Amino acid sequence: MITGDYTDLFIEHFPFWEHLSQSEKELLSSNTKTANYKKGDILHGGNEDCVGVIIVKKGQLRAYMLSDEGKEITLYRLYKDDVCIMSASCVYDAITFDVFVEAVEDCEILIISSKIFDKLSRQNIYVEAFSYKLATTRFSDVMWTMQQILFMSFDKRLAIFLLDEANKTGLDEIKLTHEQIAKLMGSAREVVTRMLKYFADEKIVNVSRGVIKITDKNKLRALI
Repeated sequence: MITGDYTDLFIEHFPFWEHLSQSEKELLSSNTKTANYKKGDILHGGNEDCVGVIIVKKGQLRAYMLSDEGKEITLYRLYKDDVCIMSASCVYDAITFDVFVEAVEDCEILIISSKIFDKLSRQNIYVEAFSYKLATTRFSDVMWTMQQILFMSFDKRLAIFLLDEANKTGLDEIKLTHEQIAKLMGSAREVVTRMLKYFADEKIVNVSRGVIKITDKNKLRALI
């Protein structure tokens, strides 16, 4: 008998579900729990921590790294229905750097035991294939972030960020503070403020407290 009420979610998010034996399905379900986190909570604190594999049911998370000086670099963000395997980094030898996971908004998530997921990966080729495919996708996100930081000018990076945010919400208003944008982009608040002022002077955006409104998407796209 499968415990919990996670079967529908597993079917939706795990293509390997139909390839699990009944005992494997029961093992996965009995080692899964629901958790709620408040905005700003740290879910996963580096490789010494090992929360487990995460499915986002509600809210938004971000995965980030810390430099030796304590600077945060956001690697990627996770939204409703996303799956995160970096939060189970303790059982994956290929993940050799510390990844932290923070709740950007109040979140409801499913957490699957790292040890159990690792066990299933070792004994079931379909779970293993899923794990490596998901890890590859996340590493691709990380490389894209690093490429932006290392090789793109900040005006181009900020233009991409603002357009991405607008596309996600379907709105031209981005409700984020300069500090929040800096955190998500791995930059300094002063740099964000200075560039937004330039964008405002160029009539690309309007800036008010906690809100940036895109007024000319064509000009913004031209920066990319």
